[in-house]
Amino acid sequence: MPREVSDMGRPETNRQAGRRGEDATYPIGEVARLSGVTERTLRHYESKGLLVPARRENGYRAYAPADLARLQKILLFRACGMGLDAIRRTLDGSEADVRAALAAQIDALLARRGQIDSLIANARAALAEEEGGVQMGDKARFEALRRAAIEENERTYGAEVRERYGDEAMDASNVALEAMDEDEWQDLEALGKAILKQLACAMATGDPKGTESAKLARMHAAWIRGYWGEGRYTPEAHRMLVRSHVEDARFRAYYDDRLGEGATAFLAEAVCANVA
Repeated sequence: MPREVSDMGRPETNRQAGRRGEDATYPIGEVARLSGVTERTLRHYESKGLLVPARRENGYRAYAPADLARLQKILLFRACGMGLDAIRRTLDGSEADVRAALAAQIDALLARRGQIDSLIANARAALAEEEGGVQMGDKARFEALRRAAIEENERTYGAEVRERYGDEAMDASNVALEAMDEDEWQDLEALGKAILKQLACAMATGDPKGTESAKLARMHAAWIRGYWGEGRYTPEAHRMLVRSHVEDARFRAYYDDRLGEGATAFLAEAVCANVA
């Protein structure tokens, strides 16, 4: 099959390795090799208006150095869980917007690194105990896990809750998690897993207003209360939250990746239909 469709590997006068000038361009195949991104993905980014290279007279794509810099940012934001639409809006905004987004991602990655380090230390302590080493104290067993849950809560809900309801609401949520004892924390974790099973049962009925969906909505409300704190929960806030999940790729991935496409949308319908 001819290679014309992929426009990769085409000869060009300025393609000597390490000798490109600022006006040099790259064919799609070379960009794929440089970045580790497939040509199909690059075409998808182009169709979404996210990364649109110029075209040569022969119709082949010509990626400029500025396109590669933009691709780098796209991949960084994707690695941090940002959706394509949000990435496009950020990169098409002002330079200040891009700098602020990059700084925010650095902070998020540093926080995640700290969380991972704590979990590694917790796992090593548990392994040492299993091998006859020092016994862990009851509080120490769950400290890193609870801290990880708080950081995940902040990373997942923080920006939205702070924007909609203020810093006080999000800080109160974190305090509520911090104050949980081991049994309460484990109950919350178990409830989160049970919600996934109940969502599958409710989806099987196809009725977001049915009995199984009503049970799902009650369970999800209890889960949100656990994270937000009893005094911070309102049905209206709950409905707003699940509606926003449908528009956010991170939240959709949590349910859709486990239960199939449409799971997040069904959850939102069930909550909105049954939480009063």
